[in-house]
Amino acid sequence: MRYYLAIDIGASSGRHIVAHLENGKMITEEIYRFQNGPEDLTAYDGKTHLMWTHERLFSEILNGLKKAKELGKVPYSVGIDTWGVDYALLDENDQAIGGTYCYRDSRTDATIPAVHEIIPFETLFAKTGIAFASFNTVYQLLDDKNTGRMAKAKSMLMLPDYFHFRLTGVKKQEYCNATTTGMVNSVTHTWDDEIIEKLGYKKELFGELAQPGTVVGEFTDEVAAIVGYKAKVILPATHDTASAVLAAPLSAQTPYISSGTWSLLGVEQNKAHTNDAARSAGYSNEGSVKEQFRLQINIMGLWMIQQVRHELDDKYSFAELADMARVNPIDDYINVNDQKFLAPDSMIDAINETVGRKLSVGEMAYAIYNNLARYYDQSLKALEEVTGEKYETLNIIGGGSKNMLLNELTMQYTGKKIITGPTEGTAIGNLMMQMVGGGGDVKDVHEGRQIVKNSFDIAEL
Repeated sequence: MRYYLAIDIGASSGRHIVAHLENGKMITEEIYRFQNGPEDLTAYDGKTHLMWTHERLFSEILNGLKKAKELGKVPYSVGIDTWGVDYALLDENDQAIGGTYCYRDSRTDATIPAVHEIIPFETLFAKTGIAFASFNTVYQLLDDKNTGRMAKAKSMLMLPDYFHFRLTGVKKQEYCNATTTGMVNSVTHTWDDEIIEKLGYKKELFGELAQPGTVVGEFTDEVAAIVGYKAKVILPATHDTASAVLAAPLSAQTPYISSGTWSLLGVEQNKAHTNDAARSAGYSNEGSVKEQFRLQINIMGLWMIQQVRHELDDKYSFAELADMARVNPIDDYINVNDQKFLAPDSMIDAINETVGRKLSVGEMAYAIYNNLARYYDQSLKALEEVTGEKYETLNIIGGGSKNMLLNELTMQYTGKKIITGPTEGTAIGNLMMQMVGGGGDVKDVHEGRQIVKNSFDIAEL
């Protein structure tokens, strides 16, 4: 029996999920889970910044790989996905220079206007199709240039690529995640030389881009000695949303919401929409398999309720918060995509200040869910205007698809038929691309999606 292992690392936790095919179904099992989160650490410039603890994350990757051996489920291949935009700059000794910054750090506050002074955002969007976000890699790198960090760099690897390199000693830059940098040309599907040259970034950092399904290499002898075996590393779509959408049982042009810490609402397209309508609506064209695109918008998502829960010392489960919300409906308006909710000192205070009064826990939870659903509706209407299509169905995937109150509110606002599942979309999409690229156990994405439909709970509201 051939096992595959997906390592899916999110902003709050990571997990190792092993899978195999049996009678036309994908059988999955979570074998290891670990916590994640950014920390205030001293960075390259000597100041305190919000950073990822990449060495600890890599040790957790190894721990999960060892667990697979202990369970007798040694994988044929392994693939890692994470969130987008964040990266490691490696020096001549392949050490991460000054650690790895978190996208929620404020260091781009000064670099955003500086980038736009050199290349107006309208030009960036016309070239790349990537919507503005304060954390886009194109803005982060200017801080690296200004502080001298880039001068010491010999290579740049997005975080999943960096961890793949740590496992294999081979450096590959995966296409889907690379598009989140805001520096990949939407027509050529390669790094945009003009953007890189005008901003004065080192050209050697930007190598050839590889498609999901590409074999990176095999565990190094050092890694094999630690985990007890050798396995191939095969590129999934290393950006978690790209993997999640691959696992969605979409038919034709069905829009989706990948619901988690972020909510990503969009639809698959064969070419990028880089016109004024897409730009004005805040839509982004992120890469997918075979140089296709996910025309989608980033919505703040369940980050807000996660932070509220954390500030309440995790006293309530997410199910309890949803139950409390259901009996405390309020109609206060909150713009869930307001920048003030990205990384506030207190999410509870930020919400109370916005509505102008102190909310109960149940009211606050309802306000978050209700305004998320409201924003989904606005975004879906904008998507229909950009594409010129009318959609009847909306597929909600990821962990947030288990929130029935949010699903019901989404159906109420949008008037669409709601399909939910699979909940572990990211890991399933990761595993699918390993199966496509590794031994050909799955022919292509279309066949993979049929397997997903047969294997996991897909429900209709």
